Amino acid sequence: MAFKLKRSSRELMSDINVTPFVDVMLVLLIIFMVTAPLLTVGVQVDLPESSADSLPEEQEPLTLTINSKGEIFIQESKVDYEKIVAKILAVSKNRTDTRIYVRGDKTINYGRVLEIMGMLSGSGFTKVALISEPYKER
Repeated sequence: MAFKLKRSSRELMSDINVTPFVDVMLVLLIIFMVTAPLLTVGVQVDLPESSADSLPEEQEPLTLTINSKGEIFIQESKVDYEKIVAKILAVSKNRTDTRIYVRGDKTINYGRVLEIMGMLSGSGFTKVALISEPYKER
């Protein structure tokens, strides 16, 4: 006599339901894709265009921005002209090898931008660079 073993309906299911996990991961992916562009520096400037290649980055640089009104910002905080070097030294923890990107609006006098870059270089900062927009074909 052969007995047929019937699988009971009360047995635990050993398979993992992956569908809710995938749904949650896709929602998180969309959230990060939408918010990532919003995490850039918040001071609005109209940068000039350049056909030069971008530089590789090892660590996050400090950004010094000069807007169209001539106001100076380090990252997103406004700074007086006389206090630029002291503020950058404080933020960079007195490291003069910190990379500093200078963003100047294209409507302001670039003599002013070069004056600030010269002041930074004269204070011992060795990695001071200008930022521009990539060149767009018209």
